[in-house]
Order: sequence, then structure tokens, then C-alpha cells
Amino acid sequence: MKVLASGASSYHWIHPDDFREWVRIHKSREPEEKLMTEQEAVSRFVADGDYIAYDFSSLTRGPQALVREIIRQQKRNLWICAEFTLHDSTLLVGARCADRIDVGFLGYGNYIGRAVVEGQVQVFEWTNGALAFRMLAGARGIPFIPIRTLLGTDTFLQSGAKVVEDPFTGDPLCLVPALNPDVFLVHVHQADVYGNARIFGTNLFALEAAMASRKVIVSTEEIVDPLAFRQEPAKTTIPHFLVSAVVHLPFGAYPGGVPGRYELDLAHIQQLNAIETEEQVQGYLEAFVYTVRDHAELLEQKVGWRRLADMMRRGSIREGYQ
Repeated sequence: MKVLASGASSYHWIHPDDFREWVRIHKSREPEEKLMTEQEAVSRFVADGDYIAYDFSSLTRGPQALVREIIRQQKRNLWICAEFTLHDSTLLVGARCADRIDVGFLGYGNYIGRAVVEGQVQVFEWTNGALAFRMLAGARGIPFIPIRTLLGTDTFLQSGAKVVEDPFTGDPLCLVPALNPDVFLVHVHQADVYGNARIFGTNLFALEAAMASRKVIVSTEEIVDPLAFRQEPAKTTIPHFLVSAVVHLPFGAYPGGVPGRYELDLAHIQQLNAIETEEQVQGYLEAFVYTVRDHAELLEQKVGWRRLADMMRRGSIREGYQ
């Protein structure tokens, strides 16, 4: 195919055959118990320099407890990918954990914008749809996938995509490279000890990202009997053989919400939105990450069960899951 134009950005890419070989060697289809703490999961499966992906982020079903544990363990030189990277990007960059971001939407607050301008973090622009298609290509084991949505946009110029001549029509066609993350973090409604996981309601690319990633850490609101997955297999979003670790983390999306379980903590979200300076981001990290040992201690000492109960009251439709 004739290349007509190329975006200017770097991009993360692994040859599909290399990824397939890694999966063949390291991932077993046998059911094995994978339940562990967030400390164990992050220590074992997240390394300095990894490419980290997650679907959703700070407001809805984001893996926030796992993100805080990554910060607590001071992982370095991470390249993160999220369609909507909000407060998580501020905290990961402020903690000097992440220095590169693939993003379709970057916000909120002035801190992350200043960090980009000052060169503290590199941002590679894509659209939300382009990142989802890159993940789909990674899951399908193909080196790239054609799309049309980036054509004629400034976003294309700042991405790692290419425009080629369509061999069938002769029209310009955009190609985006496959994406195979080192680690995929996902927070779900239910999981069993083997890693079978359920998401109720909207998700972005949870299954595709799990298929495309070398390692998958599932944090879950609830641990259920494996028999439940055998009885209703159609409700399984992610099968066990894709998963590396399962972490039981009720309220693991806090201060965001989980659809049908609990609403987000608006007061806490506004506190994150207000972060503009280095002093403010370090103050937040000190208060809510560094001075608590784990997620459970955060909920007990910094949030309180009265506030959590109110979040559940405003957001719960548990009956719909039965």
C-alpha cells in the first residue's frame, strides 16, 4: 500500500507473532486460584517501564485502588493508556510514576496541562475510538487496523497513525497500529478466584484489552462462587485464562462510582479537580496515598463508612444483578 501521510508521534507496538509466543509460554488455560492482595498483584505484575492500560478512569469503574497502589510502590517510567484519563493521570504524573500518556481525552484541572507544557510528561494524541480500535487489533493478532475517523484532523498529525491509499477504492484510508499493553487494569462488579469476571452495564474495551495484554489484574467489588460462572456463562465478560491476578477491593473505584453499586463521591472529585500546583498534588498524595497502608485503611481512616453507605444508597440497583 502506498503511504500518503504519517503522524508525528511515537507509539507502543509489539509484533503480533512475538505477543502470541509470549501468551503461549506464560498463560495457561487451566483454572488456577489467583486471589491476592493489591500489594502482591502490583508487585508481581507491574514493572518499571511497563505500558499500562485501563478502561474507564476516575469517574466510572476505574481501577483507582490499583492506581494508588502503583503510586504507593513508586513504579517508574510507566506509559499509560486510557480513553478518558482524568485524575489518575494527574496523580501518576505527580508521583513521578508515569512519563508518557496515550490519550483520547486529557483532564481535568490545570496541573496535568502544566506538566505537559513543562515536559514532565509526553502526551501522544489519539481519539477514544482510535485507541479502542488499536486494542481490537491487538486482541485479533493483526499488526494494524483501518479506520476513517482520524482522516483530515489535527489529531492525526499528532498521532502515530498513517494514511495509505486503499488498494480497493484508491481512497485515502487511515491505519492505526495494534496495541498490546504489558498490563491491563480493570475493576469489575464480580469475579471468582480463578479470574472469571463480570461487568454489568457499559464497558469500553474490557474484553479486547484483556485479550491484547500480557498481564491482566482484575480488582472486583465481589468474589462469587465459580459455579455461578458455570451456571450463567453468557454473563462472563473476561474469562479466567486471560487473567493474572484477582484482587477483592470493594469500593475499588473510589472516589469514582460503579454503575449499580454506588455513586461517585462528588466532594472528593471536586478536591481532585482543584489540583493546580505541585504543592497541591503532593499534598493530596500525602493525605490519601502515602500515609495509608492499603485501600481498606483509606476507606476506614479517610472516607468513613457513613459516606460509603450514602454512595451505595444513591447508586445501588443490586437487585438487577440477580
